[in-house]
Amino acid sequence: MEGKQEVREEIIPKAEATLKFARISSRKVKIVADLIRGKDVDEALAIVKFAPKASAEILEKLLKSAIANAENNHNMKHEKLYVDQIYANQGPTLKRIRPAAKGSAVRIRKRTSHITIVLKERE
Repeated sequence: MEGKQEVREEIIPKAEATLKFARISSRKVKIVADLIRGKDVDEALAIVKFAPKASAEILEKLLKSAIANAENNHNMKHEKLYVDQIYANQGPTLKRIRPAAKGSAVRIRKRTSHITIVLKERE
């Protein structure tokens, strides 16, 4: 039985919150998301609170939800939490029509996004 080793995987607890069909382009969300990736939750909350972007308000609410999930559902400590992953994927696009010159029509694309925040605890 040489060469056989026991592999023990340690399960790292993680908490996440997801917002689907947010009425904002994922491109706009990614700007603020990049600012808070890897930061402690208190620092991340401060950043989104004062970031002058439309997506900051949405991300603040989602981050608070993820923190609440971590504390209440996974018994994680608030002081140790940090933003492990945050990503905004493109959702379905709502297509609208606007009248244009000479009886033609122009398509308006109202983009949506799916935003996910994953929190983990620091060692």
